[in-house]
Order: sequence, then structure tokens, then C-alpha cells
Amino acid sequence: MSALVIAVIVYFAILTQAISGSGLALVAMPLLIGVLPTLEAATLVSLMSITTQVIMLMRYYRALTFHGLWRLVAGALVGIPIGILALSHLDQRLILTVLGIILIGYSLYGLFAPKIPPIKNANWAYAFGLISGLLHGAYNTGGPPYVIYGVSQQWSPPQFKCNLQVLLMVNTSSVVVAHIAAGHVTVDVLGNYLIALPMILLGAFTGFILDRYIDDKVFRKIVLVVLLVIGVKMLLP
Repeated sequence: MSALVIAVIVYFAILTQAISGSGLALVAMPLLIGVLPTLEAATLVSLMSITTQVIMLMRYYRALTFHGLWRLVAGALVGIPIGILALSHLDQRLILTVLGIILIGYSLYGLFAPKIPPIKNANWAYAFGLISGLLHGAYNTGGPPYVIYGVSQQWSPPQFKCNLQVLLMVNTSSVVVAHIAAGHVTVDVLGNYLIALPMILLGAFTGFILDRYIDDKVFRKIVLVVLLVIGVKMLLP
């Protein structure tokens, strides 16, 4: 039964990632913690994430925009080790609550305000990267700051998805290395990864098909709605 639950969770998490470009860990982590120990769930999600990001990058690589991404990467590389260290010292409920409030506020503004103002000062990318690194190091949930920054820069859907995968791959690669070094990649984690792998492929394939029928405006609304739902879920006990 647990294998079936894991498979279903993985499928919907990957489907979310394939359609909106992010959300895998934010969907998977809260649900997997219900069936797996927290550390095991976090390690599994990091392996799922790197696999999915490689698949999506292969699909959207032509839309990659290197300009300005290095600032986000620099900020993330500072934040990731701090986030990993904070995992054992900060209250998880507090962090998830703050993140949920941020997501809800941003999503409601984006859905109902006339226009999301662009961020013109490139140096803000360092801050977004730092926050993403902190969240990714602690909970594999570094996507939202990148999503917010990408929307503010008005990336096209292909640019959004490709740039996001590159940025998240930097985060995830660092986290995977840390998990391997700490001995967290156990036989149980690898067994669950084998369960997850076919669902990763199925979820990505389904998402790529649905993506053909979604235009730019609808895509942006999907991103914001996904963030809103995830934010509400994070506030629930």
C-alpha cells in the first residue's frame, strides 16, 4: 500500500513540475512525509528532482537564457549549506508557515492585480537566489523564489521552464551530494526511487502532452494557482 501511495504522490508531483515548471518538491514533500521518515522523504525528493530536471532541460534547452542567471546561482550557493545546517536547528512548522504566507500573498496579488511589476534592479537576483538556497538546503523547496523572479522578468513559458530547471539543478545537485556524503542514500531510499522512476517518466510525458494546449496567459495563471494551493496546504497543521 505504501508503494502505491508513493507512486501516486510522485506522479502528481511530476505532473505539476512538467506543466508549471516547478512545484515538484512542494507537492511531494508534505505528502511523502506522511508515509516516510522526514530525512528519507527529503533524500528521495532530491533524487526525484534531479531526474525530472534533466528530463525537462532536454526538452526546453533551446530556450535557455544565461543572462542574469549567475546572480541567482551565486546567491543559492551561499544559502544551500546554511539551509542544510538549519534543518536540525529551526522549527519546521514555523518555516513552512512563513513560506505559505508568502506564497498565498504573492499568488493572490498575481491573480487579481492588473499587472505584476517587473524587478528591474538585477542585484535583487542575489536575494532571490539566497532565499531559494536556504529553502532548498532545508526542505528541497527552492522553487518559489525562482518562480517569483521568473514571473517578474516576464520569461516566456519555454524560457521559464528551461531556466528554472538549470537553476534548480544547481540547487539539487548540491543537496544530493550532501545527502550522499552524509550516508542518507540508503537501500530503502533507492528502493523507493525505483518505485518513483516509472512515475517520473509517466508524469513528465503526460505533462508535456498537456503543455501543447496551454497558451501563455493560461500558463501564468496555472503557476499562480499552483502556488496558492501549495501555500494554503503549508498553513494546514
